[in-house]
Amino acid sequence: MSVSVHDLTRREARRIAVRAQLLAADRPVDVLDTVRHLGFLQVDLTRVVAHHADLALWSRLGSAYEQEHLEELVGNGALVELQAMWRPGEDIALFRTDMDAWPGRPPLKEWQEDVRDWVAANDGCRREVLALLRTEGPMAARDLPDSCEVPWRSSGWTNDKNVMKLLECLEARGEVAVASREGRERRWDLAERVHPGDPAVPAEEAHRVLARRRLSALGIARPRALEAWDEPFDVRDTGEPARIEGVRGLWRVDPDRLHDLADFEGRTAVLSPLDRLVFDRKRMADVFGFDYQLEMYKPAAQRRWGYWAMPVLDGDELVGKVDATADRDGGVLLVDAVHEDGDWSAARRRRVHAELDALGEWLGLAVVRP
Repeated sequence: MSVSVHDLTRREARRIAVRAQLLAADRPVDVLDTVRHLGFLQVDLTRVVAHHADLALWSRLGSAYEQEHLEELVGNGALVELQAMWRPGEDIALFRTDMDAWPGRPPLKEWQEDVRDWVAANDGCRREVLALLRTEGPMAARDLPDSCEVPWRSSGWTNDKNVMKLLECLEARGEVAVASREGRERRWDLAERVHPGDPAVPAEEAHRVLARRRLSALGIARPRALEAWDEPFDVRDTGEPARIEGVRGLWRVDPDRLHDLADFEGRTAVLSPLDRLVFDRKRMADVFGFDYQLEMYKPAAQRRWGYWAMPVLDGDELVGKVDATADRDGGVLLVDAVHEDGDWSAARRRRVHAELDALGEWLGLAVVRP
């Protein structure tokens, strides 16, 4: 049975996206349930203000969230790191079949063949690493022997980082896993000792589940748009078709988000630059009309908003950016600039500054404004 296309205004599309990302007035209350709904938290160790995962959780749960909550969930295995994403442990079963088919199903791309051949050429080192982890337990890459016969080559910073790249390949194929982190350093162990032992979900079923989860977390998305840099799981034909006023093409919308749009109640939130509400820059521009990108990799003279400028959500609109730095030794959150998009009302300005005060209180830092 065909489903009619839903015609949405941009405001309705924005409200769907904000609610789906748990950024409306009705806050979630549980950390694990929040991650389950979002699907994953990116592991990023930049700490200009706070680590991305902590800031993403604080912007949703508010002052009820404490950083120890995430540490506890990672420590007890409720959340498991997989390719730089923290995921609910039970979700590993959704990736198990793809791990077994690493580096992918035929026909392989040239780069997949190259990586496959590189791992095969260094099978001796692979076996040595697995044997050592089995007997010694979790170890850092720097403590593992490099007996690779063929060095890893790249045009970037991974050139000759043989053991690290081998471990990441073995992680992708489900042989090793990140057991813990000590600072920025990953400690690796056999995957069978880190991952839950749930049976693998068949690939087609797993991909369908992941597509539905993605749409549930996004609310509205283009069918083939990818939100995470390392994931092939778009929303495809899940949900129902939709058009957004003034935006070209068809979208997919979560039908559960189409109700009570008129009763939307928003709030003000300061977001991580890696937040999934703004991670897809094209969707952000189409739906929110917001001009933004992370500028930490740009030369200082080319930055418009700041090294780690945080997007500001007010209600169903992205309205500006906050350039701030946490000076923990000095005990202050330095707000270097608040970039206002358009004309802010006095009430909006008060809401944003109140949210910055709440951020400072959560960090245990006094807020210092220019």
